[in-house]
Amino acid sequence: MTFTPGAATVVRDEALLATYGRAFRKVGKSIVVVPLGRAVHAGHIELIRAAKSLLGSYVFVTFSGDEVPEVFAEEKVDVVFHGELGCAASVDTGMAHLEDAEAVGRDVARLLATLNATHATDLVLGEKDFELLVATQLAVTALRMEVKIHSVPTVRMPDGLAVSLRNGDVPEEHRDAALALAAALTAGAHAAEHGADVVLETARGVLAAAGVEPAYLELRDLAMRPAPPTGDARLLAAVDLGGVHLIDNVGVPLGVGFKNIEA
Repeated sequence: MTFTPGAATVVRDEALLATYGRAFRKVGKSIVVVPLGRAVHAGHIELIRAAKSLLGSYVFVTFSGDEVPEVFAEEKVDVVFHGELGCAASVDTGMAHLEDAEAVGRDVARLLATLNATHATDLVLGEKDFELLVATQLAVTALRMEVKIHSVPTVRMPDGLAVSLRNGDVPEEHRDAALALAAALTAGAHAAEHGADVVLETARGVLAAAGVEPAYLELRDLAMRPAPPTGDARLLAAVDLGGVHLIDNVGVPLGVGFKNIEA
């Protein structure tokens, strides 16, 4: 198969995928992996662009949808693996999970399998799935894998709702409730200077006003441990609407507040 950089060469065979990865590594190139699912949205495009910004690298995208979209070639992706990189294993990082621990463990295992299959040096993930991002970093570190993980901020619509496939699946009658999730996190984050209790109380108040009961609403530090009294933290929440499980999170400078952060 002829390879042209930036032409989104489609590969469906795992052995050929590994051949590309090994060959590029031998000539000193980095392999940056962007794992996608069954469809592509604006958030995924930002992941690809973040990967393309890493100089001296080739960008590999994994995609399991029916048809390979033209946007991969438009964004000058180098290699597209079209199919499923199966993995029956699960990874336990010892992290205190908010989402289903077994499901997160399977997702981490699939990501590690993808890194090995592509001979990757770098992995680009979105902050939208913050728990998965942290769990993957913990696994990569524990296994002494020479892979650098890059996180990309969540892409949001003008109304604040995070761009995701799940949010697109929310029935129209639950749209306002979905918006309340993003609004609650924003309100909580803006109460950061007053401490953890006020942050959580503020976020709960916004959800309650919209008649939404969260599946969880918690503050954690950046490694998903208990949040510090002062410093960087993450406010994470989930709601179940019309059979769709929505997750979201925002950064919170606890005890400091955004207006007190020096530019």
